[in-house]
Amino acid sequence: MVRMDQATARSWLATAVEEARAGLAEGGIPIGAALYGPDGTLLGRGHNRRVQDDDPSTHAETAAFRAAGRQRSYRGTTMVTTLSPCWYCSGLVRQFGISRVLVGEARTFHGGHDWLAEHGVEIVLLDDFACIALMRDFIAANPALWNEDIGE
Repeated sequence: MVRMDQATARSWLATAVEEARAGLAEGGIPIGAALYGPDGTLLGRGHNRRVQDDDPSTHAETAAFRAAGRQRSYRGTTMVTTLSPCWYCSGLVRQFGISRVLVGEARTFHGGHDWLAEHGVEIVLLDDFACIALMRDFIAANPALWNEDIGE
């Protein structure tokens, strides 16, 4: 598995942030994700498409996972996400044995990353200001849509 230094973490997060911005530009929720292989190869990327596809299961992490296609194993892979993963996406990480989750921020939403850490998943929390600002602005402008997304 690729060593997670700051340069690698920031580079990989940039891919997820691009996806989040693409989702926002489409009128959706600005959460992006990317799945990287053990050797650092980008396997898949995606963004939350709940609004665009009228599909409550299309979260950023599931979109990136689906875009990666079948893998013989997910051991050693890294899921990169702009926001702490919800319970649904945390379950995906556990189910398929994804080894590491790189989280852009957990201030606007604290999902299941602590639970993942308790179960042996390496968590890298960047507390990225751009990710925080993107979500704070979106939540302030779209509280009802945000509450729908997080199941409230």
